[in-house]
Amino acid sequence: MAQFHLERVLPYAASDLWDMVSDVTKYPDFIPWITALRAYNATTPSEGVHVFDADVSVGYKMLSERFSTRVTRRADDLSLHMGLLRGPLRKLNGHWHFTEVAGGTRVDFDMDMDFRNPILNAMLKANLNIAVNRLMSVFEARAKQLYGHKA
Repeated sequence: MAQFHLERVLPYAASDLWDMVSDVTKYPDFIPWITALRAYNATTPSEGVHVFDADVSVGYKMLSERFSTRVTRRADDLSLHMGLLRGPLRKLNGHWHFTEVAGGTRVDFDMDMDFRNPILNAMLKANLNIAVNRLMSVFEARAKQLYGHKA
């Protein structure tokens, strides 16, 4: 099992970063290893809460996999949660939270995942720091593209 927590302060508004991260249908446009994504079953169980399922296809070098998640977007606390529905993973729980702070927004990102395949698990654990930092770099580049360079 691989677990990580990443915290960064970015010079953008919390609502803008939440909008960007919670628009998961755009992920194939800027996350190079997401090759396709389809969102469906959208519901609004309460005001400011949007839930939908997403089929995600990922590919890196010669590996390709597909999995399905349930995504919950909460406008009241600027959070996003993803949980595994089905796929090659035994476990997948991801959580983003955005908090206004002096100088911008504190981004908290937590992920807990476990592949069924022990070889994939070993590869993930060996490269976890690289993968997490690369993922955050991709989101930071997207924020800069959408909201400009902030000092």
